[in-house]
Amino acid sequence: MTGIRNVVLIILGVAAVVLYFSVFTVHETERALKFRLGEVVRADYEPGLHFKAPFITNVRKFDARVQTLDAEPDRYLTGELKNLIVDAFVKWRIADVRDFYTTVQGSVNEANRRLDVRMKDMLRSEFGRRDVQDVISDDRSLIMDILTEGLNEHARSIGVEVVDVRLKRVDLPPNVSESVYARMRADRERVARDIRARGDEVAAAIRADADRQRTETLAEARRDSEELRGQGDAEATEIYAGAFGQDEEFFAFTRSLSAYQNAFQSEDDVLVLTPDSEFFRYFRDSLGTPNSD
Repeated sequence: MTGIRNVVLIILGVAAVVLYFSVFTVHETERALKFRLGEVVRADYEPGLHFKAPFITNVRKFDARVQTLDAEPDRYLTGELKNLIVDAFVKWRIADVRDFYTTVQGSVNEANRRLDVRMKDMLRSEFGRRDVQDVISDDRSLIMDILTEGLNEHARSIGVEVVDVRLKRVDLPPNVSESVYARMRADRERVARDIRARGDEVAAAIRADADRQRTETLAEARRDSEELRGQGDAEATEIYAGAFGQDEEFFAFTRSLSAYQNAFQSEDDVLVLTPDSEFFRYFRDSLGTPNSD
């Protein structure tokens, strides 16, 4: 019984090993190739569980997700013989895993190298037909579309598909950029000085007009105040004259009382006058009649 059990265990172990080497899975993010003695025999596996003959066949898997070629910034000469620093990147993925393996041995780095060489050749060609203004503003989108289409033609030969090509940055070389920025800064400063000068001129005109209006307003106010004061003095004189005409003696009496009050406001006030002075007429009697002496 023990011998039979051992044989069964050995058979089950061998079966497990054979099954282990006979089963493989392909994920949605992968592409798979099956080899028989080093020769590709199948490349159309769908995601899921699959079987293969053990020991004489093997499977190699490749990442089918979108890959990124981030090229190093490089110099390109425009049609007007000016250098530009261009930084670009490419998005690509495996389209035909069999061609991908046979052309670049399934190497992402080798595929990036080939795409990089082709992209730089196309950039030199496209930039060489345009000037700086076209490259920076007008034709930038067009250049990216041309690169995407052209790279796709080359990419199909190595089993990949170019999803997108983008120009991240298109700049002048540092020394040229500094001179351009200096000219731009000088031009902006000149415009700013011109605007400030016009502003100062307008401000001076506004201040002059405001000073003129202030002077005119004050002059008119003084004129009106003098007219009102004159009218008031005339009305006061007229009122005084009317009051004096109604009772001349009473008017003289009240005026003398006001004079006395103003003259003797302090104990130290001293007046040196003759007793028969007109100033003291109402000190003698209420009617202010002079003495008979």
